[in-house]
Amino acid sequence: MKMGVYYNNNDVRVEETEIPSINDSEILLKVISSGICGSDVMEWYRIKKAPVVLGHEVSGIVAKAGKDVIDFKEGDRIFASHHVPCNTCIYCLRGNHTSCETLHKTTFYPGGFAEYVRIPEINVRFGTFRLPENISFDEGTFIEPLGCVLRGQRIAGVKSGDTVLIIGSGISGLMHIQAAKSAGASRIIATDITGFRLSSALKFGADYVLDARKDIIPLIKSANNGRLADVVIVCTGAMPAVNQALKCADKGGTILFFAVPRPDEEVIIPINDYWRNEIKIATSYGASPYDLKVSMEMISSGRIDVKGMITHKLKMEEIGNGFKLVADAKESIKVIIGMQ
Repeated sequence: MKMGVYYNNNDVRVEETEIPSINDSEILLKVISSGICGSDVMEWYRIKKAPVVLGHEVSGIVAKAGKDVIDFKEGDRIFASHHVPCNTCIYCLRGNHTSCETLHKTTFYPGGFAEYVRIPEINVRFGTFRLPENISFDEGTFIEPLGCVLRGQRIAGVKSGDTVLIIGSGISGLMHIQAAKSAGASRIIATDITGFRLSSALKFGADYVLDARKDIIPLIKSANNGRLADVVIVCTGAMPAVNQALKCADKGGTILFFAVPRPDEEVIIPINDYWRNEIKIATSYGASPYDLKVSMEMISSGRIDVKGMITHKLKMEEIGNGFKLVADAKESIKVIIGMQ
């Protein structure tokens, strides 16, 4: 079978390997659609494991099910998550599923950018779901990233009436815009440095868009009755954006780091100001099975438009170009690799 092997953002090669074998408790997934995530092109994060087959936003058809698998059968349309929690440790029991050590160790083989993927037993039990008939395979690739977004907003406490500021209007920022709108946010302000992304933010529900290269604080106040944002969601790891976000939360507000800068970059927090004004900092990572179920329901019901975010559908042979499109972050939103 063919697979896309990542060496760096500018070197993703189509190589051949054997179709994975499975045991009696596993599933062999025939991948139909696989999305390129923004984290796939975080070179500082990925390069240390290269060469590697990436891809964790997958949907497809069960090509083979082990004899002990009772919930799925050959031909089923499914979505599979690469990371799953144990659901029994102290972190899972306290609702911190994405802090679970099992979640950080689980994955499928060889990776989502392959024609066939082996789904291990624990992933079959806790991270595999049937796709509703009204969710296409392409739309199914959004279940995991949208689940991450919904978890982040749950942690940040986005609620009806809030003014929400989204820093960075790439794919995750656009999903945050729609999720905040669905949660009843009264004002959604989005920033970016490219015109294409700012226009996309308006298309997907932002009330105001701001050029992040400008002093956005007076502009936020002008759009929000003299106040800063109740919730600030950071969707880019660029240090200018991170430092900008730290100045944009109103008294009693929350700053959610959905994306983070490189580990060697230092973030200086004005803790005294935050202490006096009760400004909270929160982080979120990944999605739990619960978040994935809610994500799938929101896509199925049409509350979140994911189909409209697909700007490029490429063949496996074009995967290198797909990675460059996502890394360049110019006029692409969602890039999907089609295996068929």
